[in-house]
Amino acid sequence: MERKRHPSLLMLILFTGGCFFGKSPEQPRGEGSVDVPLHVVNNHWLDVAVYVIHDGQRTRLGIASGTSETQMVVPHRLMGMGGHIQLYGDPIGSTERAVTEVLTVQPGQFIEWLLEWGLERSSVGVY
Repeated sequence: MERKRHPSLLMLILFTGGCFFGKSPEQPRGEGSVDVPLHVVNNHWLDVAVYVIHDGQRTRLGIASGTSETQMVVPHRLMGMGGHIQLYGDPIGSTERAVTEVLTVQPGQFIEWLLEWGLERSSVGVY
């Protein structure tokens, strides 16, 4: 007995196979992968380059202009293991530095960093 091959069945198999082996859908970000807002109040007269210290690296976020407020975002990829980071401020044209203690930031929180004209008196809060 001779079997007949059905081209429509073959086409159906190839078409549905392409649906399964194509590009996979984008994975949703986990709960711990949320960008963190950073509000910098710079009372120093110099512009300050703002960095995040994470996992032994220092990554630049941007510039906080002198005597002004600046909104920044710490991308989730810069959040260290367990959400542990430090902020580092480098005033342009000065040898002063501002470094926070290690901050633990949870999803949904934000950071406010108050830079004073004497950077050693600066303060930070996680809310």
